[in-house]
Formats: sequence, C-alpha cells, structure tokens
Amino acid sequence: MTKDHRVMLITGAAGGIGRATVKVFSAAGWRVIGVDRADFGEDFPKNGIFIRADISDPQDLNTIYRQAEKLSPTLDAIINNAALQISKPLLETSVEEWDAVMASNLRSVFLSAKLAYPLLKAAGGGAIVNVSSVHAIATSANIAAYAASKGGLLALTRALAIEFAPDNIRVNAILPGAVDTPMLRAGLNRDHVQGATLQERLENLARKTVNGRVGKPEEIAHAIYFLADETQSSFMTGQALIIDGGATARLSTE
Repeated sequence: MTKDHRVMLITGAAGGIGRATVKVFSAAGWRVIGVDRADFGEDFPKNGIFIRADISDPQDLNTIYRQAEKLSPTLDAIINNAALQISKPLLETSVEEWDAVMASNLRSVFLSAKLAYPLLKAAGGGAIVNVSSVHAIATSANIAAYAASKGGLLALTRALAIEFAPDNIRVNAILPGAVDTPMLRAGLNRDHVQGATLQERLENLARKTVNGRVGKPEEIAHAIYFLADETQSSFMTGQALIIDGGATARLSTE
C-alpha cells in the first residue's frame, strides 16, 4: 500500500474533534474508517466507510474491526477519540455511571488495541493515537470518573508503546485542553466557570488559558495527524502531547 493510500480508523468520528480529524486525514490522502454512536451525515469521505456502533460494547468493537478488514487488510493508524463524560459530584456518581465511563474511555482502547494489532502489524507498523485530556494531569470538581479514565489512558498508552514497539507500532496520547466542541459546551454547567450565559462562560474559560482563547477542533486534528504520520513523529512513542493553550503551564494560585 502506497503512502497515498494509507488507511486510518477513528472513533468518535461525528464529534467536534472527530469531524475535524476526518477532514484533515482525508485531505492528506488517507482512506478513513469512521465510527460513532451518532450519525455522521452525508459528507463522509466517499472512499472510506462510516460505521455506526457503540465502542463501549465489546461485540460492537469486534464488528467494527471485521468491517474495517473488509475495506482494507491493513491499517496505518488508529485514533481512539470517542469518550463519555459524566459531570456530577463523585458522591452522586453511581457504579453504573462510573462503569459506563470506563467502558467507553478506557476498556474500549484496550480491546481496540488487541483487535487493531494484527492489521497494524500487517502494514509493517503504524500508529495508535489515544485522545486523553488535560484532566489526566490537572482536573477540577465534579468530573472524577472522566479524569480517572483519562489518567488510566496515559498509563495504558505507555504500556502499549512498550509492548508494540518490536512491531514498529508507535503509541502516543494527545491531551486537549479547552476546545470548542459539543462536549465542552455541555460540560460548562459544572459551575467551574462563571457566567450567566453559555457565551459568557466560554469567554471566561478562554481567559484562563495563557493564549487567552479556547482551542479549535482543527488544531487538535493537526496534532493528531502529527502523531499518526511516521514522517513527522517517527521517533515518538509512549508520549503525552499537551495541547491546551498553555492552561496547565500557569499556577492555579496566580
């Protein structure tokens, strides 16, 4: 398979970061396999496939990779981007809600790695990019399950990088900060940002970053592409790349 026909699979393809990533990879000549619980719409790249499925269900994951193998016997990159966020105090979080977050955000990546491995190996190597979050290293109230799942994803990233290195499979994580996506907007009701309206809360959130603004989905998509493309990041594996407008660089006591 030539470099002009590399194949990638991305979960959470219909979300804000997912859609931007589909666009970036497709524009670079990759064939895209998109996965999401929600519909993508009619503008999915014509030379790829979109699979509507729930990655928290192990049976759905098996089906996803069987369909992917029908499109291509090899894969060059896997982007584990789908995530579930539950915003509520830890003491009010049920076991079922905790397990749902872990199934979507962490267990799915473990299972996907097992299913993707033979297809990546068949390509002579490739890349896995796990979309973690700044909540893995610095978090706030009422988002404990999400933060724990994203922290676990960093440890899993390092473990996979070590185990898959002999087969030329690189595994890295990206940690987005505040990015203007539907998930971010839905999470602005956690009272961690002041403001009477959504727009005011977005503006106040932007002021908390060093750059003074909220990120754009395409900015995260380009960073994901950097980690997936071996010509740009061939000597990187087991790493966590923070893309947060400098938010975690500033002391919270300032």
